[in-house]
Amino acid sequence: MPWSAARREAYANDQNSPDTLIAVSAASNRSKSDKDPAEWLPSDGSYHCTYAATWVGTKLRWDLAVDESERQALLGLAEDCPTTTVVYEPAP
Repeated sequence: MPWSAARREAYANDQNSPDTLIAVSAASNRSKSDKDPAEWLPSDGSYHCTYAATWVGTKLRWDLAVDESERQALLGLAEDCPTTTVVYEPAP
């Protein structure tokens, strides 16, 4: 079901989640672009578990779809991150 204009605006301006804006270098931002975890992960491997948990939390918060390649990448990361917990609050 398509989102309403108000829902799109709420998503674009979500300031109620600590994971909404994370400061990164310009090079990292360009490198990531609009790629999901199947296509891109941070160069710092020690951050992969946190990145995956944040990604999944955002997907759950906004009830966003996941394609199969993204799902497989996230499952692989989950296997590598057995002590990582996904925390999220559903968006209003």
